[in-house]
Amino acid sequence: MGEAGTRTPAEQARAVARACRTATLATAMADGSGPYASLVLVAFDHDATPLLLISRLAEHTRNLEADPRVSLLCDGTAGFDEPLTGPRVTLQGHALRSAEPQDRARFLARHPSAGMYAGFADFAFYRITVERAHIVAGFGRIHWIKDYLLDAAPALREAEADILAHMNGEHTDAVQLYATRLLGRSGDGWRLSGIDPEGADLIRGNDVARLGFDRIVTDAEAARAELVRLVKRARSTAT
Repeated sequence: MGEAGTRTPAEQARAVARACRTATLATAMADGSGPYASLVLVAFDHDATPLLLISRLAEHTRNLEADPRVSLLCDGTAGFDEPLTGPRVTLQGHALRSAEPQDRARFLARHPSAGMYAGFADFAFYRITVERAHIVAGFGRIHWIKDYLLDAAPALREAEADILAHMNGEHTDAVQLYATRLLGRSGDGWRLSGIDPEGADLIRGNDVARLGFDRIVTDAEAARAELVRLVKRARSTAT
């Protein structure tokens, strides 16, 4: 955690990935003709496992049903004058169908509009079991990572719904300050859509933002302390 310069490659990779709303999914064509890349919506579980909602009618789904090996590119270069100086992460692993309610809930919290078709018979949720990651954090800062995933924090997962309900119901002013003062976002109506050991996800319509924590949190009390500390920082920041 902490500033980007002090993070491990795995921490940097997770930070880049978790901030992404979309990613590029690469699969092997079922007919053997070569690789195929496509744009997908993505969310991330507490341990930073990527979550997808894809249709069996899509080429990439037919491909991974024949060969579950996938590669997912998370692009963090937006806003850089020279894109190749910005960070990007490639996650390699296998895409496996998931019927876990928590995967569905977490994905739809980040992509509410996907609820319109999530129940269609041809759509299903998938988890990508990440086997290794590759981060390019800028010129000369390139790493292969085998320990990409974060350790589980079951107490925080259990408390997540209550934390979100409390923050979005009782502390909308704090959430708004996170977005505007700490993350430089505009507009009213920001809310928290998720929390995990490394940060919180904010959403406003189709816009998303990532609020990173300075330390790992593993339960409700630690999360409360970090959220309080961050709102104090936001209030002390000049408008």
